[in-house]
Amino acid sequence: MTSKLIAQGAEAKIILSKDIVTKDRISKSYRIPELDKKIRKSRTKAETKLLHKASQIINSPIPETSKEIHKIKMPYINGQKLSDNLDNFPLTKQKQICKQIGEDVAKLHDAEIIHGDLTTSNMILVESLPTHSHSQINKIVTNKKSKRGALMKSGSEQLINEQCEPIIYFIDFGLGFISHKFEDKAVDIHLFKQALEAKHFRNWEVLFKEFEKGYNKSKDSKIVFERLKAVEKRGRYKG
Repeated sequence: MTSKLIAQGAEAKIILSKDIVTKDRISKSYRIPELDKKIRKSRTKAETKLLHKASQIINSPIPETSKEIHKIKMPYINGQKLSDNLDNFPLTKQKQICKQIGEDVAKLHDAEIIHGDLTTSNMILVESLPTHSHSQINKIVTNKKSKRGALMKSGSEQLINEQCEPIIYFIDFGLGFISHKFEDKAVDIHLFKQALEAKHFRNWEVLFKEFEKGYNKSKDSKIVFERLKAVEKRGRYKG
């Protein structure tokens, strides 16, 4: 079985083997070994719980049950990373995608889930599927008798020309946590806004307005956006 390192950050290595991605948290030599093991175990457990919870609300990979305390195994999402591809789409499609992101983030926040690293680098577009098919990908992933990733590799290609909303997968909840605080939700959105401005600067203002339209479906959107203004004001006068 051939394994391939597809990404590596300060905290973890991401390894692809067939249709399974493994997130392996890196040991830190500067930490006491016992403490290092405890921290890695705790963070892996917390992220696994968040992924399970998020996958019941929006599109995100469902982690497999594993006894490896420092690793998370999950299905490979065969799609386009938005950080690399969003700018290549027609503006109409970019707006549609950002509105959908807003709706999905609203669902996460209404469930008190803070992503913690809300950037287009952590979002994957799986070509559009009909609304009724939204749950099909996760169903295939959880069905042990099905071939993993079958829908991502074949079914989605058969349906990309249908008129429907984009399917966006949120990945990497390593910095995520549970919070009911409007401040934490506002900071989450602030991170996304900064990511748009930095990476997708050509249309970032238009795209963020579309995000706002989608996020307005949140029961607390008005309060969160007011808090966002305060977060941004603090940023401008910092230092």
